[in-house]
Amino acid sequence: MTETSVRLLRLLSLLQSRPDWPGRELADRLGVTTRTVRNDIERLRILGYQIHSTTGTAGGYRLGAGAALPPLLLDDEEAVAVAVSLHAAAGGTVTGIEETSLRALTKLQQMLPSRLRHRTAAVGAATVSVAGRGPTVDAETLTGIAAAIRDREQLRFDYRGRDGADGSRVAEPHRLVYTGRRWYLLAWDTARADWRTFRADRIRLRTPNGPRFVPRDPPADAATHVVRGVTSTAWRHPARVRLHAPMERLTELLPPAAGLLHDDGVLETGGDSLSDLAAFLGALGVPFTVLDPPELREFLHDLADRYRNA
Repeated sequence: MTETSVRLLRLLSLLQSRPDWPGRELADRLGVTTRTVRNDIERLRILGYQIHSTTGTAGGYRLGAGAALPPLLLDDEEAVAVAVSLHAAAGGTVTGIEETSLRALTKLQQMLPSRLRHRTAAVGAATVSVAGRGPTVDAETLTGIAAAIRDREQLRFDYRGRDGADGSRVAEPHRLVYTGRRWYLLAWDTARADWRTFRADRIRLRTPNGPRFVPRDPPADAATHVVRGVTSTAWRHPARVRLHAPMERLTELLPPAAGLLHDDGVLETGGDSLSDLAAFLGALGVPFTVLDPPELREFLHDLADRYRNA
């Protein structure tokens, strides 16, 4: 019985490692006959795993998604990665996911061997999260948007604009983008016939979804398009500044919400006031050149004169 259980675990691990397995290859990997593989497949099905099979010379097996969630096989590194991700999600920006993540993390830690439990506990004890300070988005909203993207279905939703006014929208969803502080939806707005960026926390989905659509050619890069759109509308004073420092240092200094950093060191950023923008640039601790706007250059000149006079 022990030998059979070990073989079942090895078989399940192989099925999880790639989509399709010929029966003969599984038999060779396990050192058994194809008949034994068939019997083991039936045992896994009894345990709740959906395993699809095809016959013929090209026949084989594929592990499907069951209606009930059967046990997962995780190696040491996978288990630690899941635990760390759950710990991060517990302090994240998705409404209501904190308690669910903590419950899942507790269950996982109870099943981990002591050597892994100590590793994941150390990460939790040493980590402080500052996430969640921005607006949170409902988990059902994110999954609803993601499903529409997957199924290529138009989204119908109510949207609250920056001015607080509500309106209805119909859009073809392309990608969800997370900037580290907020979730955004990049979509083709059918009424405006253009790409638009929507804050996910301001979206209230309507059901059912609209008809299926043929995907359009998206912007070159969804994340870049969203960050550029956010930086151009989120600040009263948008700016373009060339930072004179190696890219490795700049990527460490700048969070995603700071703006769009180009390969040539040009940062598209901004601020609610010129003084806020000047303070942000000065705090970076690297030389910089203001490309625009001219008002920022004049403000910095006046600020430099005041500092010298002081």
